[in-house]
Amino acid sequence: MTKAANAGGLFLGRNFLFASEITIDTTTLLVVLIVFVATLIRSAFGFGEGLLAVPLLAFVIPITVAAPLVVLVSITIAGIVVVQDWKKIHLRSAGWLVLSTLLGIPLGLLLLTSSHQRLVKGALGLILIAFSAYSLIGRAPLELKRDNRVWLWVCGFCAGVLGGAYGMNGPPLVIYGAMRRWSAQHFRATLQGYFLPASIIGMAGYWVAGLWVPAVTHYYLVSLPATLVAVFVGRVINHRMHGEAFLKYIYLGLICIGALLVIRATTGRL
Repeated sequence: MTKAANAGGLFLGRNFLFASEITIDTTTLLVVLIVFVATLIRSAFGFGEGLLAVPLLAFVIPITVAAPLVVLVSITIAGIVVVQDWKKIHLRSAGWLVLSTLLGIPLGLLLLTSSHQRLVKGALGLILIAFSAYSLIGRAPLELKRDNRVWLWVCGFCAGVLGGAYGMNGPPLVIYGAMRRWSAQHFRATLQGYFLPASIIGMAGYWVAGLWVPAVTHYYLVSLPATLVAVFVGRVINHRMHGEAFLKYIYLGLICIGALLVIRATTGRL
């Protein structure tokens, strides 16, 4: 074999080796894509990524990896938003919501082992659809001019129950924010002021349960650049939304969540 042929073979071999080193496997690529889309939704609207991300991630990685991964990403999103927009957080509202959530979590954990999960999911989905549809057709829901302690406790407690049972704290918080008529910017910031401590507590639970495994850390670090980009793009989108248009997006989001819950309840899937 000539020297040229040897050199050519060596060159091709190096190219092949280099290509194999930089290739990202399909599973990792899908994880990064799902995390990016979910983070974009969360950063733009302040909620909703969990219901999208966990079921989709469960198709490509084990659910025991997907759930802690989403919570770890949630901590990152909330942390960045709190640092960016801490002046827009309704601290009193967030504090009472977190406190009442802690009281609701134990009931949610009991519900998790209940035989009536599908019935509860279906009923919750229908309530969300009815509330949002009622609001969209021009029937304005109750408006709270200032924080209401009763509604704070009710919404926070329900968020804790749903979070403990299904990992889905968002809808009751969204309903409270809609009743308070928070602007898009205050809505996004205040919900992150709630989600940051709630997600840290949730991640601590996964760690105690031994579910914070190396695979969770691996997928988190691989997805981190996409997460950071999505957070900042979502912030730009959020700051372009105002008033009634933003509320309509919120109600449409709740309808989508309600529809997914009804599908889960009727099919037992997703």
